Amino acid sequence: MTRQRLLNHFKTEDWLAVGAGLIIMILAIVMPDWMPTMPKTLDTLGSWQNIVILIAGLFVIVYAACKILGRPARGILPSLLVIFAVALGAQYIASSPVIKDTTGLESVFFAVALGLLISNTVGVPKWMRPALQSEFYVKIGLVLLGTTVIFGEIMQAGALGLIQALVVVFCVWNFGYWVARKLGVDREMSTMLASAVSICGVSAAIATCGAIKGDSKKLSYVISLVLVVAIPMMYFMPYLAKWMGLTPEVAGAWMGGTIDTTGAVVASGSVLGETAEKYSVIVKFSQNVLLGLAAFAISIYWSYKGKDHREKPTAGVLWERFPKFVLGFVLASLIFSFAMPLETAKSVGAVTKNLQGTFFAIAFVCIGLETRFKDIFNKSFKKPLWGFLIAQGFNIVLTLIVAYLLFAHISD
Repeated sequence: MTRQRLLNHFKTEDWLAVGAGLIIMILAIVMPDWMPTMPKTLDTLGSWQNIVILIAGLFVIVYAACKILGRPARGILPSLLVIFAVALGAQYIASSPVIKDTTGLESVFFAVALGLLISNTVGVPKWMRPALQSEFYVKIGLVLLGTTVIFGEIMQAGALGLIQALVVVFCVWNFGYWVARKLGVDREMSTMLASAVSICGVSAAIATCGAIKGDSKKLSYVISLVLVVAIPMMYFMPYLAKWMGLTPEVAGAWMGGTIDTTGAVVASGSVLGETAEKYSVIVKFSQNVLLGLAAFAISIYWSYKGKDHREKPTAGVLWERFPKFVLGFVLASLIFSFAMPLETAKSVGAVTKNLQGTFFAIAFVCIGLETRFKDIFNKSFKKPLWGFLIAQGFNIVLTLIVAYLLFAHISD
């Protein structure tokens, strides 16, 4: 491979997301005290300094990516400023005492809601579109997510979470795919739906879409479903667990394996106390660990099946289809798991987790801005909706059974 061909090989959104994520990770390791955070209030000089640094960093990343990828770079700054302002508003709403104490919802939920409100009322003007790059932001956030998935900590807390994750992911993915296909959902949408329900929600949907080179409109629909369904589950499942008399360990494992966003998992687990929260996080992170393996397996499956059933899973085809940002996720996890002391990894991980939340918040604002109810919630998406809900119902029942079998005998 010539030098130019090699450079062209790396000129993709996936590789740029990996590069941006790893640069942020290195900066967090080298100078953690200097890294900015998304402010929760605007009444201090430090908060405004963080805002300026975050916007400047985001602008450099997006502008450089557009230049490298040959995308229009004009008008990125004003577009990015508005998107960031909406994300900041979502953060402010989520951190307000009334909302925080009564709902426990994290900023990403309000980011989507505000984006949807703008998109479906006043609409999104053309000048706001240059920085609407939701998948790019999510991919960077997923690379940073790897810094919080520390294998040693998960194994120390218990391998039962991994066992549950393996059983549930395998069974629920196959059931979700089967039921969606039975309902007449196309193979592409069925694959994304099955991954979102069974693995880890939005992250799995993005990784799967990359592996199968899926339609971004279908991906936006799946992400919207994940976030909308997670909200009532976050509220009702803790009280349902109490009503059934589940132990905190079983309840935590149940919620961690069924609720599709990490923030919602933590919020629901905390309702039942520290023990339930601990086990819910263990199981959710165990599912996150499987993200790389799942993406690889889906790449093999899709390369073999293809859209025309003719493509064979050669090494080249597998490499082409495998979402490269998942490699960044795995690499970050390996570095923080095995190349750093645990305490250092956790302290630096707290910094990268905040930045991960910033990228996710901006991405979900973009998803909301790009989503029109009249385009998404119409008759053509009725079957995927039922497929998702049926698969999630199966997930809830199966995960409860597996969690009970594995964790009922444990007393924390």
